[in-house]
Amino acid sequence: MNTLEAGFPSATGTRDTNPAAARSRIPLTVKIAYTAFMAVLVPVYWTMYGPTNFLYFCDVALFLALIGLWTENPLLISMPTVGILLPQAFWCLDFGAHLFGAQVTGMTNYMFDPNRSLFLRGLSLFHGWLPFLLVYGVYRLGYDRRAWLGWSALACGLCVFCFFFMPPAEPEFAGKLTPNNINYVWGFDDAKPQSWMPSQAYLVVWITVLFSLVYTPTHLVLARVFRPATVPAKPAGSQDAG
Repeated sequence: MNTLEAGFPSATGTRDTNPAAARSRIPLTVKIAYTAFMAVLVPVYWTMYGPTNFLYFCDVALFLALIGLWTENPLLISMPTVGILLPQAFWCLDFGAHLFGAQVTGMTNYMFDPNRSLFLRGLSLFHGWLPFLLVYGVYRLGYDRRAWLGWSALACGLCVFCFFFMPPAEPEFAGKLTPNNINYVWGFDDAKPQSWMPSQAYLVVWITVLFSLVYTPTHLVLARVFRPATVPAKPAGSQDAG
């Protein structure tokens, strides 16, 4: 069924009685390779951008994916998939347009900033391949329907926090490595806030747009395309605690 209700058949998913499901569903090589990448990215980003950089949706997705891959938790893989699949498609579109001298949204302007090292910009190419890794994870583990509300709540909290406590979109912050206007809560121009409406009204509109036009359609597509997340069956003779 192509309805929102169809996305929530149960809170914990179905139980897979196939013995093969109890084995690791994500190859160890994938886990190790991704962990090695994170071991490089985190200290570099922390040093160059500062810890507030990890409040961006895409960076939060990196950490959820890291935990989700090792624990093979469908919810932790499904949540960032809901959250970044569509936005990162626009990132790739804008980056590709830049390569040919055009510009779509300007969200990848920093990738062509000569003041940033090629190594630093190269690390940011994860925006291009992370969505494919997440889709692979959903394919292997199944899609957890709770991810839609889980990510939506997380994104709402991040937006509110960044609006009230992080540097806004102002000329004094624009162009610096320290992040400002995190998650576009002040508009799409880091040098100045949007002027269409009052700032707090824009924040509400922005969260509503993300929920209704980004996360909900992505959830419906994932719920339609991928099987529900399964809980591997316990070995014969085991009992639930308590």
